[in-house]
Amino acid sequence: MKKDKLKPMLFSVIKTYNGKKFATDVVSGIIVAIIALPLSIALALASGVGPEQGIYTAIIAGFLISFLGGSRVQIAGPTAAFATIVAGIVAENGMSGLALATVMAGILLVIMGFLRLGSLIRYIPYTITTGFTAGIAVTILIGQIKDFLGLTYPDGTVTIETKDKVAAIFDNISTINFETLLVGAVCLAILIVWPYISSKIPGSLIAVIVGIVMVRTMNLNVNTIGDLYSINNSLPSFTMPDFSFEMIRKVAPDAVTIAILAAIESLLSCVVADGMINSHHRPNMELIAQGIGNVGSALFGGIPATGAIARTAANIKNGGRSPIAGIVHSIVLVLVLVFLMPYASWIPMPTIAAILFMVAYNMCQWRTFVHLCKTSPKSDILVLVATFVLTVVFDLVVAIEVGMVMACVLFMKRMSEESVVSGWKYYDPEEDPDGMDLKAIPRHVRVYEISGPMFFGDADRLAGVHFKDFTKVIILRMRGVPALDASAMHAMEQLYDRCSEAGVQLVFSHVNEQPMKAMEKSGFVEKVGRDNFRKHIDDAIEWASNL
Repeated sequence: MKKDKLKPMLFSVIKTYNGKKFATDVVSGIIVAIIALPLSIALALASGVGPEQGIYTAIIAGFLISFLGGSRVQIAGPTAAFATIVAGIVAENGMSGLALATVMAGILLVIMGFLRLGSLIRYIPYTITTGFTAGIAVTILIGQIKDFLGLTYPDGTVTIETKDKVAAIFDNISTINFETLLVGAVCLAILIVWPYISSKIPGSLIAVIVGIVMVRTMNLNVNTIGDLYSINNSLPSFTMPDFSFEMIRKVAPDAVTIAILAAIESLLSCVVADGMINSHHRPNMELIAQGIGNVGSALFGGIPATGAIARTAANIKNGGRSPIAGIVHSIVLVLVLVFLMPYASWIPMPTIAAILFMVAYNMCQWRTFVHLCKTSPKSDILVLVATFVLTVVFDLVVAIEVGMVMACVLFMKRMSEESVVSGWKYYDPEEDPDGMDLKAIPRHVRVYEISGPMFFGDADRLAGVHFKDFTKVIILRMRGVPALDASAMHAMEQLYDRCSEAGVQLVFSHVNEQPMKAMEKSGFVEKVGRDNFRKHIDDAIEWASNL
């Protein structure tokens, strides 16, 4: 396999770059920036920070990740996956705590890249990624019901956890504002229908324009971003997080979660993009770029960022074929921030809620979820549902931890069930003429066939190897054993000791490469005698017959 280069894709692509490709990338970058604008604002508000923080993230992280990344077409910025995590960190530790967690996560991502751990992401089960993605979608949807319905909560209402949000919605449902609901419903209808009308202009931009026009021309009593947040159109400034030991200890679990989630989502986005443009990304370079991008975002007032699948796909569909498109997207957002950001105060909150409803719907993958529940083994369904429920009820950290432990334990259980230690049966040629083609084995020899990997989950199966008083040799046929761990090696040594006490010789047939190395390293081969390790079963039977 070709070694993954730690070289930004931009530096490779630029060698064959020309004016025509540049023109296409510029057009694509402008279109993606238009798509990213309302999404960045909406995701920032869903994350419990100001609207400009979303733009800062798309500018800083978007630029750095495109410039240094390992993908030709990846577009990075704030994504829905981080919304609930960021909101929780901000509520508990403030923006300084979020900045520190994001910087730590960025450093972890850079280390992961230099350690070439990009390929390890594939070991996270699909059921876990599907489960927590659907869970995040549900939490986003629940979090936006208040603004979509225009509900009013009493002062002091706590709505950090999802269960608190649900309780607050039910307790205050009587405060529904039907003018707000009307604006939200119209904007949601536009978002649903617009893709069937035009794919050139993003539906979110149309929804924002219609929402603003409805509220301002009809004089509706509807909250806008300007009513709830102060709008800042200044360029991002450098801010140093609080690097105290106490704060580092406090946000360390959040930093690990951000790093893992950023790695998973960005590399999944790269894989999807590769399929769309028939290319190959550099996963380790992408992790390093994601890390640098997140550090840069945090130090300049942004929030965690990662590769955004929807924006990356839009880039590809509009002709973007190099990181230049992502860089242009960031530059366009700088111009929007400086010249158009004050107008963001006009955007109605139900419009933001409607946009996030569509984001949640698109990311929930409910068809995939249902399909997995219908067709997967029960153990996979258990992991899927558990990860989903834990994400909604608790948080992503608990969901991933429990999901991974469950997946590993259930996988080991499944593998142990596949491992079999079975003895060959003896036959009488006169009573069983159909057995004439079977191998002739001396009476003092017994043959056991081992199938499947031998590890701590099934090492005790060797206790099932028995011998008679007249048994002098036991042959262990291991052609079906691809791997053997320390626990299985210990069980093998116990079997050898048991055989030695009974005066029975162990002979091994067809030991594969990894088990043989494990046996040699432990000194087991020398203990048994190298001559007692034979290449094939016929050779082993002949050797055992002469012992």
